[in-house]
Amino acid sequence: MQSSVLIIGPQFHYFNQSVRHAFEALGWRAVVCAYDNPIHPYNSVNRVRYKFAADKSLLREQSRRRFRPEIERMFQKQHPDLVFIINSDNLLPETIARFARDAKVVIWLFDSIRRMPSAMENLRQAHAVYCYEQDDIAFLHQQTGIVAHFLPQAADLRLYHPLADVRKDLDIVFAGDIYRSPKRQQLLQHVVTHFRDRHLLIHGVCAPWFKNPVRWLMRPSRSVYTNHNAGFEQLCADYNRARVVLNIHVEQQTNGANPKVYEIAAAGAYQVCDANPYVTSVFTDGMIGFYHDETELIDRLEAALAASHERQAWQAHQQVVMHDTFIDRMQQVLGDIYHTVFPVVSLTGVEQAVLTNARKQL
Repeated sequence: MQSSVLIIGPQFHYFNQSVRHAFEALGWRAVVCAYDNPIHPYNSVNRVRYKFAADKSLLREQSRRRFRPEIERMFQKQHPDLVFIINSDNLLPETIARFARDAKVVIWLFDSIRRMPSAMENLRQAHAVYCYEQDDIAFLHQQTGIVAHFLPQAADLRLYHPLADVRKDLDIVFAGDIYRSPKRQQLLQHVVTHFRDRHLLIHGVCAPWFKNPVRWLMRPSRSVYTNHNAGFEQLCADYNRARVVLNIHVEQQTNGANPKVYEIAAAGAYQVCDANPYVTSVFTDGMIGFYHDETELIDRLEAALAASHERQAWQAHQQVVMHDTFIDRMQQVLGDIYHTVFPVVSLTGVEQAVLTNARKQL
């Protein structure tokens, strides 16, 4: 009989569907239940309520309680062997405890636990907890005694892969949330100023109209900053078009890798990225151009624009394709939980082609 998994996670890009595909590639039947953040559902009415709420924590608590009967009905309907939860910030501890009576429960923190204090008690109810940030493992143990394991983020090869016959007509590309990260704002402004004669493209919200309409209207460098998030089709294309892709981790991530590390490499692009102990230990021998400060950042970007780094980019691509996909991550989780190896039983044509090409180059 086919094993089944119920996947619960926030509506954030494609992650729920990438996890679902990974389980299906390993022979599991998978169902996804997604929720909105910061409250569910995050429709136009609730968006206004949340913006002007005097007590936002109360609205979030009400959201979790409204979501409980919906997700518990789905659990009872599906009768899954495993419940795989991303973050868990819209779930109540008693909901997860209910799941754990009849199924294995895994929580993967796809964000730092320090940004989701409401999820802390949920972790105690799970059979296994994974963090994408290594420093969170020690933090959880020191603060709560919870034993968590490291599970880095990953790439979905269906979405990010090399494209044929693409012209390198972009010099520097960046994609990511900007307006909530002073670090990114400062570094990007430095790059835009220094490389003002180059063709730059920066995806991501930097001046949302609903935060400050005047700043939104008066924002500079509109030909560089798109001021909106791009989907994976656009990002994959632009990564392939770029001579170098800039990657900047958010302030909270100091010993791990954000999704862009894997997505850029999966697309076959060369990236310049801020250094931390984890990424420098995995991507060695110049696969990625690491920087530690603004001066080194400019030096790395100038070097990337002065000469081709295709060989280094391909080495990073091979690393991700062979070891850092969502399928690899779910294999690790299932191996930890069930103490057996779950082989890949199906891949899409795109995935198979990317894997075959990477192996040929080894």
